[in-house]
Amino acid sequence: MTALLIRACVFARESVLQVSEFYLYLCLRVLSVCLRVLSVCLRVLSVCLCVLSVCLRVPARTAMDPSEVEFIAEKQTVTIIPNFSLDKIYLITGDLGPFNPGLPVDVPVWLAINLKQRQKCRIIAPEWMDVEKLEQIKEQERKEETFTPMPNPHYMELTKLLLNHASDNIPKADEIRTLIKDTWDTRIAKLRLSADNFVNQQEAHAKLDNLTLMEINTIGTFLTESLNQMHRLCTNLQPGETAQSQDY
Repeated sequence: MTALLIRACVFARESVLQVSEFYLYLCLRVLSVCLRVLSVCLRVLSVCLCVLSVCLRVPARTAMDPSEVEFIAEKQTVTIIPNFSLDKIYLITGDLGPFNPGLPVDVPVWLAINLKQRQKCRIIAPEWMDVEKLEQIKEQERKEETFTPMPNPHYMELTKLLLNHASDNIPKADEIRTLIKDTWDTRIAKLRLSADNFVNQQEAHAKLDNLTLMEINTIGTFLTESLNQMHRLCTNLQPGETAQSQDY
């Protein structure tokens, strides 16, 4: 009887030890998984901190790049006369064509330039790209104090693109280039004067009509930097003014 009791006690002790070892093993496994998850979280946090540091170092863009504005201008349409035959092209932005030799068709500027470079078409100058009309626009811009409406919202970019790639298709290309440049200089000078008055008068807002995207992009950086400098100067002057008033 005593032997049976001893055996039962030994069996119970071994069972308890086995159960304890099992739970200990299970806890260790859970702890190992938690440590791995924590390691992954720390790595993700490290990557996020690196990205944040890079973002803080890179200055915020206050204006578009001129090439980006030019890219937008390339979506404008012009008329070409192709020298090839092609069925209608189905694009996301719309259908183009069909293309038949000698028959005019409207296409985006980017496609017109591509076909011109491959000698597949002749580009027709836009109606506003005329010496007499541009002379009138130039004189009107000089006489008016405000900005006059331009014949195209991307007149500067289109003139540059068409004259650079298809000057042989544009009558009086050199005169047109000069007139557009003179008009551009007049408008930019007027715009800088308006921005200077805006900053000096410390206005909260302003409204300027008939500006093009490239003109806004040109003055944007100058204007925002000027306002930032004015804000810094005003902020730095406030403590001195307060101390001076307390001395009195």
